[in-house]
Amino acid sequence: MGISVSILLIAVGAILTWGVTTEAEGLDINAIGVILMIVGILGLVISMLFWSSWGGFRRRAAYVEGGPVRTTTAAAPRRTTVVEEEDVAPGAPPP
Repeated sequence: MGISVSILLIAVGAILTWGVTTEAEGLDINAIGVILMIVGILGLVISMLFWSSWGGFRRRAAYVEGGPVRTTTAAAPRRTTVVEEEDVAPGAPPP
């Protein structure tokens, strides 16, 4: 369940709890609204926990006594491919 679904469940639960005044026989609309809000809040908290742990927002640093602190690693230079085209006269054999 994502963050948007959690917020949607919270909103629907709040509407059912405080916005709907109709009563259905054999169905407690207020209880359903509270349940949806609780499930939405739990889903939102769990989504935020996973988002922070998988999102790469944690700082990782190594401390070495007397040495510089390096938090990033240098990437290898990218390879580039250069394509050179030559104009060939029509009817001439390829080089």
